[in-house]
Amino acid sequence: MRTSKYLLSTLKENPVEAAIDSHRLMLRAGLIRQIASGIYTWLPTGLRVLQKVSAIVREEMNKKGAIELSMPVVQPAELWRESGRYVKYGPELCRLKDRKQNEFVLGPTHEEVITAIARREIKSSRQLPINLYQIQTKFRDEIRPRFGIMRSREFIMKDAYSFHMDHASLEKTYDDMYDAYSRIFTRLGLDFRAVRADTGAIGGNHSHEFQVLADAGEDTIVFSDGSDYAANIEMAETIETAERPAPGAAYSKAATPGCHTVDEAAKALGLDANQVLKSLVVRTEADEDGKYELVMLCLKGNQELNEVKAGKVAGLSNPVIFATDEEIAAFTGSHTGSLGPVGFKGRVIVDKAADKMGNFACGANEDGYHLINVNWDRDVQGYEVADLRNVEEGDPSPDGKGRLHLRKGIEVGQVFMLGKKYSEAMNAVVMDENAVSVPMEMGCYGIGVTRVIAAAIEQHHDERGIIWPDAMAPFDVSIIAIKPGKCPEVHEEAEKLYKELEDLGVEVLYDDRDERPGVMFADAELIGIPHIITIGEKSLKDGQIEYKDRRTGEKTLVNKADIVTFIKGKLGRA
Repeated sequence: MRTSKYLLSTLKENPVEAAIDSHRLMLRAGLIRQIASGIYTWLPTGLRVLQKVSAIVREEMNKKGAIELSMPVVQPAELWRESGRYVKYGPELCRLKDRKQNEFVLGPTHEEVITAIARREIKSSRQLPINLYQIQTKFRDEIRPRFGIMRSREFIMKDAYSFHMDHASLEKTYDDMYDAYSRIFTRLGLDFRAVRADTGAIGGNHSHEFQVLADAGEDTIVFSDGSDYAANIEMAETIETAERPAPGAAYSKAATPGCHTVDEAAKALGLDANQVLKSLVVRTEADEDGKYELVMLCLKGNQELNEVKAGKVAGLSNPVIFATDEEIAAFTGSHTGSLGPVGFKGRVIVDKAADKMGNFACGANEDGYHLINVNWDRDVQGYEVADLRNVEEGDPSPDGKGRLHLRKGIEVGQVFMLGKKYSEAMNAVVMDENAVSVPMEMGCYGIGVTRVIAAAIEQHHDERGIIWPDAMAPFDVSIIAIKPGKCPEVHEEAEKLYKELEDLGVEVLYDDRDERPGVMFADAELIGIPHIITIGEKSLKDGQIEYKDRRTGEKTLVNKADIVTFIKGKLGRA
C-alpha cells in the first residue's frame, strides 16, 4: 500500500478527550474516529488490525469444531420477554419500535436469538453437541461511555453458544473453549490471566474471565503467589484466621460530633480504624407490592463492601440497592455515619472479618455519638455472618497456598456454563433416549474483539506510539524513501523493494509522500509497524539500507542485495 494512495489519518497532538493511552493512541494513529458518544468509525488502519484479530479468533474457533453463523443486531423484544431479561437487563438494553409499533431491542448479546434458533432447528439428541458462533456488532447503551473502545456503546464481539444433552458434554466444550481462548490470547501476544468470575447478567453457574494485565484496567484481579488460584475480586473468597478477643468492660456512649467516616470516628475516639465498625444499610428484594425491608451490613474498619457477594445473600436486592438517607433516618432515628448494630431493629449481617472484632466502636444510631467496647453476642444477638468484603493485598489464598496479590485487568473474554437457564425459559428441548422432551444444557463464550485491540495497546506502547505484537500489526513493514524525487537511485530501490516484498505476500506500507523524513518516521512509529526500512541516498552509496526494529529501537545496516532475505528472516518466513 502506497501512503500517497492511502487514508493515513494520523494526528500530531494528543486529543483532549482521551483519558487513557489506548484511546489517545488509537485516535492519533488514525485507527478510529468518534461519530457519536461511544460509537466509532473504524478507519482503514484500525480495520486492518480488527481483521487480523478476527482471523485468529475464527481460526481457533474453527479448530475446535465451532460453526460460524450470523445473527441480527435488531432482535424481537418478545424473545427477551420469554427469557425474563427484557426488564431485568436494565437501561443498557436499547429498546425501539418500528413503524408498525412492533417492539425490538438492539442486541447486547444473543442468548435469546440463538436459543430460538436451536429450538427450531435442533430436533434430536443426535445433533448434539453443537457449538455455533459469530463475529458480530453489539450495542449496549452505556450510561457513561469512556476510554474510547474500552467501554463504548457499539462494539464487535465474538460470541459462541453450545448446546448439549448433558452436563458432562457441556463441561467438555467449556474446557475446549477455555483452551481455545488461551491459544487466541497467546497468539495475539497478550499478557493475560484466566480468573474465576461472576456470571452477571448473562447468568449460569460457572464462569471464567480472561483478563489482560494493565494499569488502565477497570477490573481488579486476584492471584496467589503460592498456587494457580486466580479470580476476579468479585469472586475471591476471604479467609479469616484471627481469633475474636474476649469481651472487656460494658459498652458506653461517647460523643463524636461531626464524625461521619470511620477515620474521623477513630481519630475522635483515639482508636485504630480497624477497631471501628462500618455499618451500611441496604434494601431487601421487593415483594409483589413493591415493599421491602432495610438490612444492616457490618464491615471492619475501612474494608470495602463487595456488592456482588452481598447481592448473593438470600433476601437482599441483587444488584445491591442502598437505603436512602431519608429511609435510614426514618428507620433508625439517625443518619449515615452514626449507624451501628446495637439496637438496630432489622436484620444484621456481619462480614467474616468484622465478626472477629471485639471491644470495638460503632455508631450509636444517634447523631454525633458512637458506642465503645461493643462485642458480638453480648451486645448484639441474632446476627448473621457472611463473606461480604473485598479481599486485600496479602490476604491468605482461599486454597490455603500462599498470599493474594491484586492487579488491574482488562476483561477481553469470558466463558460461561449457562446450564438450562435459557432453554427452560424458552422451551428449547430435544427428545432423550427415552423419548422424553428435556431442556438442552447450554454454554456461552464471548471475546470482545474490539476491546482486545485497546488492551493490546495498553500493554504495548511507548512515548512514540503503538508497538504492535506481530500478529496484530496493520502492516508488517514500512518502507520510507528519503527524498526520492531528488534521488533517482532512492526512488528506483524503494520501488523495487516494495514490489519484491508485495510479491512475497508481505504487507507493506510504502511511504512515498513528499514529506520531511521526521514526519514519515514519526508516522511509522506512531502506527506501530514492527519493521521499518529506510532507503536514503547516503546509505545507498555504500550499497546499504537501514533497518529498524520498532520494538527494540535497534538499527541495522543491511546490504541492499540481502535486504529481502533479511526481512523474510525477521518475519519468520526464511
